[in-house]
Amino acid sequence: MAQISRRNVLLAAGAAAGLSATRTGLAAVDTKGLKSLTRGIGPITLEERRARLAKVQGLMQAQKISALLVESGSTLDYFTGVVWHRSERTTAAVIPAHGGVVIVTPAFEEPSVRETLQIDADVRIWNEDQSPFAVIAGALRDRGAGSQPVAAEGTTRFFIVDGVQRAAGVEIVSGDPLVRPCRMVKSAAELALMQAASDVTMAALRHVHAHVQRGMSQSDIAAMMDAATVALGGMPEFSLVLLNEASAYPHGSKKPQAVREGSVVLMDCGCTVHGYQSDISRSWVFGTPSAKQRKVWNTVKRGQEIALATARVGLPAGKVDDAVRSYYEKEGWGPGYHLPGLPHRTGHGIGMDGHEPCYLVHGDPTPLQPGMCFSDEPGLYIPGAFGIRLEDCWHMTGNGPKLFSGLASSIEQPI
Repeated sequence: MAQISRRNVLLAAGAAAGLSATRTGLAAVDTKGLKSLTRGIGPITLEERRARLAKVQGLMQAQKISALLVESGSTLDYFTGVVWHRSERTTAAVIPAHGGVVIVTPAFEEPSVRETLQIDADVRIWNEDQSPFAVIAGALRDRGAGSQPVAAEGTTRFFIVDGVQRAAGVEIVSGDPLVRPCRMVKSAAELALMQAASDVTMAALRHVHAHVQRGMSQSDIAAMMDAATVALGGMPEFSLVLLNEASAYPHGSKKPQAVREGSVVLMDCGCTVHGYQSDISRSWVFGTPSAKQRKVWNTVKRGQEIALATARVGLPAGKVDDAVRSYYEKEGWGPGYHLPGLPHRTGHGIGMDGHEPCYLVHGDPTPLQPGMCFSDEPGLYIPGAFGIRLEDCWHMTGNGPKLFSGLASSIEQPI
């Protein structure tokens, strides 16, 4: 379960360089002894991107779609390598069913966009007094698109879809049936990058677990996690730290909290390696756990095990969630998604985005396939008291799930 907002990477880099955490007055974060785990690990190759384009073009031809429109975001990166932010100025790709890709971007952004472009593509620019949608419409015409529907990647914003539809006079349909079959099943290279990201996050969590002290705040611990992640070669994506009662709320509370005897420390952290993410959660108690804390921790651990034991090729994704929830209800939690219990899904897809389709949630009919990647995070939460979340990611194989990180051993040895 990723944090809602991305952490400040500059703070992490500064902490890793030995700068003090000025918000808390702590001494410089110590990352001595941490060595990069990502040296020698390369990004996705040109050959793999070409194979991705060939696959999606084959799907378009089979589904009678003339082109796929993809604006800035992870799918643009997936197919073209272009890493670009979203703003009111449109940067997008037209991937036709036949022919070469066209990238459309503001004229003054062209040099920056080309820096990350990883495929052969026709880059077409538009100036501030011009319409990007007219340029996209021209690209569609030049590639023979328009007689059949044009698909828009699922997260493409309405003003872009509407603008293209008006300028090109084409029918626009959902791109999910094209993009999801490509992105949901990971290649060996993608799995290797996700493994590297998980290795970094686990090593950083191990470092933090050994250095948490009484009196530390959420910000203190998060800064330590970010610094360790940078030192280990990852790019911090999120470092959510929930202490005490805040651990009962999956995405936390704004109320200040500090570590004290008996505190639940819940950390939900992830990083990126060449565009691919990790997402790992660990919970433990600072000091001696109570009987209740230990019972809840052990129940969540069992929930993780049930999820992994249930998953198999061909099973609808939602059935994994059903199996965990059935066990929890027998233990007195819920029922269903009610609190105290498990109010969120058992897991989510993961890859270039922290949350991707499909989902381990009741009713998701998507059959599990080799290469699909998920989180396994059946937490339990008691409002007003505490919560426990354990989370590890795994990918589906023909023989069942394979973890990127080993499950936690015990509440005393959570890493």
